This record gives sequence, C-alpha cells and structure tokens, in this order.
Amino acid sequence: MRASLLPIFIFFSVVLVGEGSFENVSSQCHKVVADCIEMHSVAIPRCVETKMRNCRRRRTRINTPGLYLQTVSPSSEARVDTEYGHVIYIPSEAVLKSGGEHLKTSGRRVDLTVSVLNTSLFEAPSDEGSPHEQILGVWLGMRDVHNLSNPVRIVFVNVSQNGTGKCVFWKLSNNSEQGNWSTDGCKTTQNNSDFICECNHLSFFAMLISPDVPDPAHVQRLVYISYIGSSLSVVFTIIIIVLFLCHRKSKAEHSVIIHVQLTGSLLLLHLFYLASSIWSEPEWAVCQALGLMLHWALLATFTWTAIEGFHLYLLLVRVFNIYIRRYLLKLSLVGWGLPTITVMICGVVGAYGKHTVTKNTSSVTVAMDLCWFKTENEDGIHKAMKFVTVTGYLGLVLLFNVVILAVMVVKTRQLRARSIQSRGRVRRMWKDLATILGLSCVLGLPWGLAFTIYGPLSLPGTYLFNILNAFQGVLMFLWFLSITCKSIHEEQKSTKDFTQSHLSS
Repeated sequence: MRASLLPIFIFFSVVLVGEGSFENVSSQCHKVVADCIEMHSVAIPRCVETKMRNCRRRRTRINTPGLYLQTVSPSSEARVDTEYGHVIYIPSEAVLKSGGEHLKTSGRRVDLTVSVLNTSLFEAPSDEGSPHEQILGVWLGMRDVHNLSNPVRIVFVNVSQNGTGKCVFWKLSNNSEQGNWSTDGCKTTQNNSDFICECNHLSFFAMLISPDVPDPAHVQRLVYISYIGSSLSVVFTIIIIVLFLCHRKSKAEHSVIIHVQLTGSLLLLHLFYLASSIWSEPEWAVCQALGLMLHWALLATFTWTAIEGFHLYLLLVRVFNIYIRRYLLKLSLVGWGLPTITVMICGVVGAYGKHTVTKNTSSVTVAMDLCWFKTENEDGIHKAMKFVTVTGYLGLVLLFNVVILAVMVVKTRQLRARSIQSRGRVRRMWKDLATILGLSCVLGLPWGLAFTIYGPLSLPGTYLFNILNAFQGVLMFLWFLSITCKSIHEEQKSTKDFTQSHLSS
C-alpha cells in the first residue's frame, strides 16, 4: 500500500512546485531566473525573490552576467558595481537588520545578492511611463529589510537622455501573486542623465521613465497661441483668395496661382485643426472624418510647399525651355491627388480617431485631445503610417526645399557679384534678406522646427514652432501682398517708361 502511494506523492509534489511553492526548493543562484521562467509561474518576481534568498552559491571563478554575489560583515557597508554602470550602496544598518540582533555578537557575514533582470518578467503597465529595460533585484540574507533610517542608494547610470524618471520598486499585492510598481519609501534625484534612488527597503528596483511633460502654464500658453494663430491664419488666407479672385487677370502668372493653391491648403489645414480640437468629443465616425480631413490638409500643405520648390527650381535653373503642357493641371493633380490617395489608404485600415497629445502624471494632468491618428489601441501599422506619411514625408519635402533655397542664395550672390555698382548695396542686401525669409516661409521651412522640439532647446523650439506655423497664414498674406505690390510697381514703371519714350519720339 505504501509502495502504491509513492508515485502519487511524487506527482503531487511536482505539481505543487510547478504551481508556485518555491520555499522548499533550492536552486543554484545562477539558475534561479531560468528555473522560475521554466516553471511557467504567473508570479515570476515572487519566485525569483524567494529562490534568490535560498539559493546555493556556485563555487567557480566563472562570472554569471547580471548576477553579483558578495558576503558582507555586519559592521561594514557594501557596494556593488554592475557591468552596466549601475551602482548599489548598502548601509551597515541594512546589513544588521538582515541578520537580526544576534548578528552583532556572532560576527557572521551576510550574503548579498544583486541580480540584473529584464522588464519582460514584470507585467505591470503604468500610465506614468514605462520601466527602464534593466531592473535591479537586491537581497541581504533571508529576511525582509525595510524601514531603514539610512536608505539604500542606487545609481542608474545613463538611463535616459530625454524624459523624467521616477524610482519605483515591485510591490506585491496582498494575498495575491500579482504586483505593481510603487514609489513608497523611495526618493528620486537626478544628476545630468543619471538617476539616483534612495529607498528605505530592499526589493526589485527600476526607473520608471516618462516623456518630458511641460509645465501646465506653458501648455496652456501654447494652446492659446495655436488657437489665436490658426484663427488669424483662416482670416488672412480667406483675404488672399478673395483678393486673387477680385483682381484676377485673364492669364495670371503660374507663381501666383501656385501661391494661391498653397494658401488654400493652409486655409483647410487651420480650419480642420480648429474643428478637430474643438469637437474632439463627438461620435466616433465624426472624429474619424475630422482626423482624415486634418491629415489630408496637412499632406496637401506639405505637397504644395514641395511644388513651390519645384517651380522655383524651374525658374532658377531651367530658365529657358520650361514650357510644360498643361503645367498647372498636372501640378494640381499631384498637389491634391497624392494626399487624397494617402488618406484613403490610412482610412481603410482605421487609423483615424481620438488622439491624446499629452498624458497624465502623478503630479499634474495635462491633456489636449483632437481628432487625428487614434492613440487608443494603436498598433504597429498605424504608428508606421503616421511616421511615414507625416515625419518621413515632411523630412523629404524639407530636404528638397532646403537644397532649392541654397541654390537660390548662390544664384543671387552670383548675380549681385556681377554688378559693379556700389550705390544702394546695403539696401539691396536687406531686400535680398527679406526675399530669402519670405521664400523660407513659402517653402515650409518653419515646419522643420518640429525636429528641434527635443533635447535642451525643446521649450524654446516648441514656442517658435507653434508661433511660426500657427501664424503661417498671416505670413503668407504678407508675402502675397509684397509680390502683388511689386508686380503693380513694375507694371506702373513699365507704363511710365513707355509713355516717356512715346512723348520723346
């Protein structure tokens, strides 16, 4: 009878170990993580912590990556330098608490274990950010160490160049194998790109990294600038179109018509931006439609700025033989057709919806919603589409237009160098500078400030980007006004010269 019960007893012992009974199982320290993963336990952090306190230390000179084993005397402090650059400082108080009061008299040494783990073992998403890819598990002896008056100090070196960090530890829920990241008993300081954690207990430690969230006052100002600038841009772009229609000639110059097309795309962009930000809480289908139209208007603006650069290339480089049959029709098909095809593809895969610009933090809530690429349930395809159609496309357009502007500057200098007259040179220089600034606006170079809103100049770059692009319609109006006045002045001058010539003859 006893012999028949033996296989059943062995079977239930294996099942209990596989289901999470780690206390009576002793593994070699360098095999603990692999054993816990192999057991397919839902509580891998608890398994690792329990087995690390009871693990057998392997007697070998071969080092295990990510595992650091020391023995510490009760009256001394300890320091562990990891191969990743992170440093752990253990105070003597923690060493004493790990062994109890008898440790002071016995003089026994305590085992210190530090393990560098991967975040994949800890399944606890956070709205405040994501844990850094390396987590430090620190244990002293077999007891829990907490309520330290002299905290444990952990230096996370070069964790993140951008964003804010917060020291967290893995806190197991009561009567549950699940856990989450908590900041209880931990204080965070920062030294350049290094984060320093001071905690009054031992556990699994990590840095919770969240993107830079600007001050709420700055966010509010930027929102006001966007609304005011977009509203004024709508007004002034309408004025440009009305002036063009009222004073339109039978055969207007191609440059003027292209300017008006760009103005129309800017008008639609600012209109749909205001609509999508004000009505970001309507029905889902309405928000999808507004997001699609906003994306379409943005792509149309980028495309027409590229067309402006292409037309400028024809005027500067291919001065002669630039006749293209149905030139404006072909440009219009590209300027409006390419964005239409792109947004139709994005709309088919359901990329549009409610988009949250900023996220909530523990200390402040800064949020701005608009209809754009949706952030809820955003998958890899949607992220790739947004990157390719917005960031990638903008980068290509800016690269092309920067080259065109550089060619124009070189051509202008060559023409000015041929002139031997020195009279009015300073005045001419200022006129050339104003022309370059105006063309920079027409060629969409202010959009390039989007690539400077990261790093140490993020706040000034954000303000400059917001101001220039929100008021881009106003700047286009000034440019259109200048070229119109110049055209009228040249026409009057030509008429005056013709009249004088006629009278003298």
